[in-house]
Amino acid sequence: MQSVDNAALQKKTLRVLLAGQVVAAAALSAAVTVGAFVVQDILGQDTPWGGISSATFTMGSAFMSQVLARKMSRKGRRVGLQYGYSLAIAGGLLAGFAVNRSSLPMFILGLFLYGSGQASNLLSRYAAMDLAVPEKRSQAMSYILFGSTFGAVLGPVLIKPAEQIGVDVFGWSLYAGPWIASACFFVFALINVAIRLRPDPLEVSGGLNSQQGVGVVTPNLGAALGTIKSIRNARVALASMVISQVTMVAVMTMTPVHLKLHGHEGVSPYAISLHIAGMYAFSPLIGKFADRKGKLLSILLGGILLVAATVMAALAGDAATLLWPSLWLLGIGWSFGLIGGSSLLVESVPENSRVTVQGAADLLMSFSGGLAGFSSGFIRKAFGFHMLSNLGTILALALVVIGVRSLTNWRLVERAR
Repeated sequence: MQSVDNAALQKKTLRVLLAGQVVAAAALSAAVTVGAFVVQDILGQDTPWGGISSATFTMGSAFMSQVLARKMSRKGRRVGLQYGYSLAIAGGLLAGFAVNRSSLPMFILGLFLYGSGQASNLLSRYAAMDLAVPEKRSQAMSYILFGSTFGAVLGPVLIKPAEQIGVDVFGWSLYAGPWIASACFFVFALINVAIRLRPDPLEVSGGLNSQQGVGVVTPNLGAALGTIKSIRNARVALASMVISQVTMVAVMTMTPVHLKLHGHEGVSPYAISLHIAGMYAFSPLIGKFADRKGKLLSILLGGILLVAATVMAALAGDAATLLWPSLWLLGIGWSFGLIGGSSLLVESVPENSRVTVQGAADLLMSFSGGLAGFSSGFIRKAFGFHMLSNLGTILALALVVIGVRSLTNWRLVERAR
């Protein structure tokens, strides 16, 4: 059991992380929703490169997840999060400036830096677990993801006001407002962790490399991936995180474009809000489920829900009403896969390599999601939105198979004891 001091500190840490997550999630969801529209404005409405915005953003998140994890392993969670949010502020401002200049290279650079905000938010879920007792780790993570609900649902709704203020008050281009506003939101997230995340939860838990002995070298990416490869449950955890992310990103990225091409641009922010609500709103319940019923069952359920979501998306055609429940299920399935996979990863790997393994897993997850976002525009252009959704179904079915096999093996081992 936790000591009284540790329990009180864990509650304080969760409150601080929760506040930052709300603000940062609002920033991310508001800006990223219009990313594909910016590319279309610059290259033309029928361009297959619409997915490059999501791809660049997630590639930036992938790259920075490893950088921030290594920084956290040496300096603590607070320093790592400050660094990530600072880069996100710079990226948001640069992206907004690029929109005004109609400069795609500058916009891409801004998006890459902006991905640091997503990397910081993802790594916050691990910070929530530093001081949690083992039987409540999934629950602690889920509270942080739940905090994203409020910001992520509110963010897309604020897009139109931000666009209007930017145009009417400052004379900016239409899509510049959301990016500038998102940079301002990240300022609050930065101040929150810089001032309030004290003492550092990773330092208190003894997870800093500097506390593990003089001369300890932070494991590199290869060593972290080697650790994952050597442990069966860690491999299952990584597969769950990657497949859930790829399936979700591929379908979600092209949904606003698909809606716009069929005359439903006005409803796309609300559809994305519902999707993000599915991603985060049920996370406390999913976290409790993972702690009580097991991470492997959570992963299996995530795969099943992703199959249902992608099948529904493939059947939607130009009917926007059918995409609403599809995106909602897509978000819930992603949440099961992420929470189950992330929690399984933490409990599967040695404590002295846990932080860098977390960064390596997030790197692969975000990098794979970036590839999915990049290729989604070309797949939709060449074969249609329904084929993109069908490919997502195949991936989700693979996760179902992994979940069934892993759960069966675990039950056989338990019976043999």
